[in-house]
Amino acid sequence: MNISAVIAKELSVQLWQVEAAVKLIDEGNTIPFIARYRKEATGQLNDEQLRNLGERLTYLRNLEEKKEQVLSSIGEQGKLTEELKAQITAAETMVAVDDLYRPYRPKRRTRATDAKEKGLEGLANILLLQMTTRTMEEESQAFLSEEKGVPDAQAAIQGAMDILAESISDEAEYRTYIRKLTMKEGVLSSEVKEGNENAVYEMYYHFEQPVAKMAGYRVLAVNRGEKEKVLGIKITAPVEKVIEYLEKKVIIRDNANTTPYLKLTIADAYQRLIAPSIEREIRNELTENAEDGAIKVFDKNLEQLLMQPPIAGKTVLGWDPAFRTGCKLAVVDPTGKVLHTVVIYPTAPQNKVAEAKTVLKQLISRYGVELISVGNGTASRESEQVIVELLKEIPKKVSYVIVNEAGASVYSASKLATEEFPNFDVGQRSAASIARRLQDPLSELVKIDPKAIGVGQYQHDMNQKKLGENLSGVVEDCVNKVGVDLNTASAPLLEYISGINKTLAKNIVTYREENGRFQSRRELLKVAKLGPKAYEQCAGFLRIFGGKEPLDQTSVHPESYAAAKALLERMGYSDADIAAGGAKGIRSRIHDARGLAKQLEIGEITLQDIISELEKPSRDPREDMPQPILRSDVMEMKDLQPGMVLKGTVRNVIDFGAFVDIGVHQDGLVHISEMSERFIKHPLEIVSVGDVVEVKVLSVDLQKKRIQLTMKNVK
Repeated sequence: MNISAVIAKELSVQLWQVEAAVKLIDEGNTIPFIARYRKEATGQLNDEQLRNLGERLTYLRNLEEKKEQVLSSIGEQGKLTEELKAQITAAETMVAVDDLYRPYRPKRRTRATDAKEKGLEGLANILLLQMTTRTMEEESQAFLSEEKGVPDAQAAIQGAMDILAESISDEAEYRTYIRKLTMKEGVLSSEVKEGNENAVYEMYYHFEQPVAKMAGYRVLAVNRGEKEKVLGIKITAPVEKVIEYLEKKVIIRDNANTTPYLKLTIADAYQRLIAPSIEREIRNELTENAEDGAIKVFDKNLEQLLMQPPIAGKTVLGWDPAFRTGCKLAVVDPTGKVLHTVVIYPTAPQNKVAEAKTVLKQLISRYGVELISVGNGTASRESEQVIVELLKEIPKKVSYVIVNEAGASVYSASKLATEEFPNFDVGQRSAASIARRLQDPLSELVKIDPKAIGVGQYQHDMNQKKLGENLSGVVEDCVNKVGVDLNTASAPLLEYISGINKTLAKNIVTYREENGRFQSRRELLKVAKLGPKAYEQCAGFLRIFGGKEPLDQTSVHPESYAAAKALLERMGYSDADIAAGGAKGIRSRIHDARGLAKQLEIGEITLQDIISELEKPSRDPREDMPQPILRSDVMEMKDLQPGMVLKGTVRNVIDFGAFVDIGVHQDGLVHISEMSERFIKHPLEIVSVGDVVEVKVLSVDLQKKRIQLTMKNVK
């Protein structure tokens, strides 16, 4: 198999692009580095394309390795024909290789192996050839043996049928056809198990849908119901068509002596051996596809959450709401330093509202709090009411934002949080995290396991290793797109930088603590265990402000410094211009980019990237993302009326719609059918997490706490 050619076709890119990317990956380059600094080599493949490429590369290489193992195993048995070798070599999936290998794979003891040991293969061959003029009872007489456990004709014929049933089951061509037919025409159904009812799965109590039309979220839902022993799941295949197909393949002669037995054999082969196996394979395939789809939604949601614009330069009060244990507060200055922590009890059962307001007024006045960041968990609604009342009572303009606190409790109980805040309890740490994730969501959220951030659906029901790897890739891409300040970045943030692992991240922080600020990127080479390759991979993503080299504060890679300096000199700019805010207008003065790139001995794409960076050094790509909605008043669900038009923030995107925070504590659902006048396959075509959207209220169910929204005809 030409792996690069296969990937090029699948990704709809050129063969040379794939070959270049594969070479770079094999040389140990990271995806962010290749995407940012090797654009000429790959024809500008982006990080998403490169990750898909890397995933397929791993799969196809594993497939080739498996083929070699299978060919070797069959060869050792002396059963490898040229035809079989060609079929295995041409196989495009692991399943296809498994099908071909099935007859030769070492088996555990079966009815067929017992029959073979009893010497009944000859009788099985007579049955299969369908040429006998004698009855099978007559043919079986030659195979009877008390010693071998074949006392009569019935036992002999049954043994021969068992051998043939296994042979039919092992035929790769048959299995491929039956699998495709069942995928196309089969029906998946679920039934509730009496006595195990759970209202969460009510819609799946008596559910059925064609296998081909099973949506990913439904597959994951019934899987979970089955795992919790609420549902029983089965796939009903088009049995008549399957049996008809097998009979046409196996029964090649009209022989009254053999046909009845062959029909029984075929039915047994399908029901006992093929059907359960095919059902397992189809369930696995449905689950894998559903997981892949769900992981893609996770990836996109996480990316949007991480790339939310920071609210910089403000002192923030983080508010971790709760009832019995009180609301934990943390005041954090614009640099993220915790200035003060305290617990107040404005919610039930204490209801010390007046006392809480007094504390809040003192904190706002003393520390100049400009923004309150409120977690959206338990008691968030009650806390919000207190905050709104307070804001009306103070002269200073203060706003509040409801933030997604998913993962805050995971972080606050982690070893990392304990190291960062050794003298704080988990509540104080959580409040600090809630404040900081408003100031710089990316820097704070990287401290949390991406799986605990809670965007998407059914994260606990899928392959955790695959989910973890994908989400870590998303975090890595986001951190490297933004870049980090080498002199302030935490070890958890540095870990996601291209070329830097956990050990190197700790070594960088240790070096900084022992030697003071980094003055240049080159100084990284003095860090323990950080060699030339790691330096090449990480240098462009690490920023140094106020250092010896102004280009160190840009995303221009050190390998391109000579070209960047030559460009500045040609255009009449100096290093000081970069330090002062950029070489404004440099692009408008370049009229022949191709010729200039040639003179500077760099690629034209690299030149364009350098120009963009010199004009706006360290531009934060998060600036383009929607800003959070700052609130100063609150509505309740009972205030909502159908037809109301509101602004809201998309909190989560799932397969069948999006949940939107419209400021009433309970998020409303915009179903996929209410997102656009045109047909869309997935909500991500229209919205992403963090988007600010206008919605109209369709209906409000106070009892069930459900809000139905639409994005259609909002104006």
